[in-house]
Amino acid sequence: MPTLNNLILFTITITALTPLHPSHAESNEANQTAQYSTVNINERQNINVVYDVKDDVWEAGVGKALFFLNGLMGSYSAMGVPQEQVHISVIMHGSTAYWLLKENAYQIHKNDPFDFNPNEHIVQELLAKGVSVEICNSTMKAKGWTEKDILPGVVIVHDAYSRLIDLQMRKYAYIRF
Repeated sequence: MPTLNNLILFTITITALTPLHPSHAESNEANQTAQYSTVNINERQNINVVYDVKDDVWEAGVGKALFFLNGLMGSYSAMGVPQEQVHISVIMHGSTAYWLLKENAYQIHKNDPFDFNPNEHIVQELLAKGVSVEICNSTMKAKGWTEKDILPGVVIVHDAYSRLIDLQMRKYAYIRF
């Protein structure tokens, strides 16, 4: 006696192998399209996210993580989530920490007196939206940077890994960049 799984597999196999008349294919395509919808979010309060940013990758002329984080904030806004319900910490360490340098320190780091930090503007936008932009003090020490080298509003954390662990233990969703 055939089992339900065998019948389903047989039906799927026959359906996949049966050539469709062009008009059947078009109506089948329309039916498949009608079956899809945009999935919205359920949680609209106390949204906690931590970004672990250590890969020096760029998008649209700024640090990729900052670019996508700005997009995430826009997505929540478009879905009607109040800005004060979104709590995001972005922790910069390793090769990305220089994204948070003031102009003079950035120029020294890049060894180019005419270079400017293109991330400064997006960092200020994120801070204005309530994002906690954070830099690893261990990375700062290793690079020879001090508090005066860091963009205003940026939080200095003891070290990136203990901060990441602490936030994850407080139920922050983890995103790696």
